[in-house]
Amino acid sequence: MADSPSAPVTNFSAAMTGEQTFQLEGRPARYTVLYFYPKDNTPGCTTESINFRELHDQFTNAGAEIYGISRDSLRSHEGFKSKLGLPFELISDPDEAVCTQFNVMKMKNMYGKQVRGVERSTFVIDANGKLVKEWRGVKVPNHADEVLEFVKSQP
Repeated sequence: MADSPSAPVTNFSAAMTGEQTFQLEGRPARYTVLYFYPKDNTPGCTTESINFRELHDQFTNAGAEIYGISRDSLRSHEGFKSKLGLPFELISDPDEAVCTQFNVMKMKNMYGKQVRGVERSTFVIDANGKLVKEWRGVKVPNHADEVLEFVKSQP
């Protein structure tokens, strides 16, 4: 994937909840919102997913589809999605192929130790497969609102 907005995103497919396969190419929405998060059922990831859930109808009205992505298994994702009542699908990336494509795997400090993990990041891709906006090193408060405002501001 190119590092700059308006660069084309290489098509990819990956397993997702609902016994479906996500395919970037040919998405029907004007915008695809991909939010990468570290782990199901952790405080920040739960809050972020709830924030996107609460704004889901507004994203849909603005022509955007939301998908969460982490390295968790489909089984974990199905439980997380059900527990939170998420109206959108979660993509499973256990082999880190999609995470690597979007360059979100980073060394992070956790309890004083260096660990390799997902850097919380969000990408907005248009219907032509072009990256139009990215956020890296996301802080959860107000992030979903910021993404929604961006999508709504597009012509």
